[in-house]
Amino acid sequence: MMYILLILSVVLGSLAVVLFKPKNTFTRLLLSFSGAYLLSVTILHLLPEVYQETSTSTVKIGLFILAGILIQSVLESFSKGAEHGHIHVHSEQHKFPLLLFISLCIHAFSEGVPIYNGDANLLWAIVVHKIPIAIVLTSFLIHSRYSKQTILFFLGVFALMSPLGAFVANKVDVFSDYHTEITAFIIGVFLHISTIILFESSENHTFNFKKFMAILAGILLTIFSL
Repeated sequence: MMYILLILSVVLGSLAVVLFKPKNTFTRLLLSFSGAYLLSVTILHLLPEVYQETSTSTVKIGLFILAGILIQSVLESFSKGAEHGHIHVHSEQHKFPLLLFISLCIHAFSEGVPIYNGDANLLWAIVVHKIPIAIVLTSFLIHSRYSKQTILFFLGVFALMSPLGAFVANKVDVFSDYHTEITAFIIGVFLHISTIILFESSENHTFNFKKFMAILAGILLTIFSL
């Protein structure tokens, strides 16, 4: 069921583009909601887990969190911000942005790693997060006028990355042996992405009521689901 939900999140995002052609305003609100949900799950669920249920020193955990933030910053130099809903490349270019796609796949793979044990709250946070990312990625591929076969291939690979991360984490002992350190690293990744989603899209630093309500909805949903 976990694998199906992760794949369906990409399928739903892609179908939304084809069937409804969502406007940028809707996508931004969905991103704000997903970012707030992801940030809330990270702060209210993942952080207490790594600090309370382990003998690992708090300093070591903090270092892994900082490492996650730094590595995600490096990945975004290649992905052009696709992880938080923005692909800043020229859509008319003919050559496929392979580095962007690889960076996005690495991020998607890492998202699946901490949910191999069936963490429902984190699973739904990632599912909600992947839908607007799939919308943005699908829109980019369509507007770049790639063939249908190319679009389906890359969306299919992207859809499989998070399930693959969960599968590998479940089968390879090193992921369970270093579960705390890996989770701390992923926390850093999530903190970086979710905070950028929430704060970078404010135009002229003005208050946006719709965005605020989307963020509040994401936070409240997390609180009531814990």
